[in-house]
Amino acid sequence: MPVRRRGSLARRHPHRRRVGAEPAHEPFEQLVSRALDDLRAPFRGLLANVAIVIDDEPDAEQLRSGAAGPDGLLYGLYEGTPATEYAADWVPFPNKITLFRFPLEEDFPDPVELAREVQRTVVHELAHHAGIDEERLAELGYG
Repeated sequence: MPVRRRGSLARRHPHRRRVGAEPAHEPFEQLVSRALDDLRAPFRGLLANVAIVIDDEPDAEQLRSGAAGPDGLLYGLYEGTPATEYAADWVPFPNKITLFRFPLEEDFPDPVELAREVQRTVVHELAHHAGIDEERLAELGYG
């Protein structure tokens, strides 16, 4: 008689659930997409003039930009001219929000917390595009 292993038995019975199994992470791109889809109507208009980019981690120049926290971590970065500045639509380079996958996934291993922090980071960086500074974001609970 062949030896059955728990893994092969579990695969043959897909309706069975592993007890104590942690929920799996959604692909990072889906978390970002959902965070953008969940934005309220007034904020969605801000997306028209900004590119959303996903990178694994910030490069040395991005870390030197001064946006990293005191611990040197950077989850997201807004690069561009805020929409509130005069002639912001005339700038020769596109506005860009970069989300950094590895720092977020490392600091938020729980899938629910990761999804929440991706949403928070998207809102934080989009607020910079809207001209909101770090001090005001801290007052609003996004610091």
